[in-house]
Amino acid sequence: MGRVIAIANQKGGVGKTTTSINLSACIGAKGKKVLVIDVDPQGNTTSGYGIEKNELENTIYELMLGDCSIEDCILKDVIPNVSILPSNVNLAAAEIELIGVEKKEYILKGEIDWVKDRYDYVIIDCPPSLNLLTVNAMTTADSVLVPIQCEYYALEGLSQLIHTINLVKERLNPDLAMEGVVFTMYDSRTNLSNQVVENVKSHLNQKIYKTLIPRNIRLAEAPSYGKPINIYDPKSAGAESYMALAEEVINS
Repeated sequence: MGRVIAIANQKGGVGKTTTSINLSACIGAKGKKVLVIDVDPQGNTTSGYGIEKNELENTIYELMLGDCSIEDCILKDVIPNVSILPSNVNLAAAEIELIGVEKKEYILKGEIDWVKDRYDYVIIDCPPSLNLLTVNAMTTADSVLVPIQCEYYALEGLSQLIHTINLVKERLNPDLAMEGVVFTMYDSRTNLSNQVVENVKSHLNQKIYKTLIPRNIRLAEAPSYGKPINIYDPKSAGAESYMALAEEVINS
């Protein structure tokens, strides 16, 4: 039975996509079968895996509108053990086109239920907003993993996100759990990074992963080469961190 994890935070630039790409690739590198679902119209997870997102005939957009089957959309074994349900800018129109559709919060869940048993993990990259696409991700997911950037405003918006998770749990998906928080863009040389970590720990009664994802040039470069960090530079600090996070997620 596939474990479905949504990676969400309505704040942009916190490392959601970086985490979606690299966590899924590192889980795959540990021999687990992974499906990555790109629910962000920017399609950065899709292109981060080296896929030409604007040349795709079938994406999650066509799937949600009922124009194709899930079999038509999944790009199998883009790297060993990792398949992708891709996205591109067309998805931005989905919210408007789905107005009036019955049970529109469950469209993605209905499709993923057909295939999730084939995978050990399903990782969903959510858009940086709390919209219908994010709600679809949360009704599909078993849990939500929240990346938090080590910066001054880290806690801002987090309470809103937790409120949304609780609302979805209450009204749409009673089984939804908080997977935990992972700190990204950590710089051990600055007091600020350490203060943020301590601050969040003292305010949150959620699980916090031990692995800290560092600020890392190689991690920032990898998407422009269309490769996850464990393939682009397996010896980098970024690759080692995401491999450690994958280990934590698998063992949790």
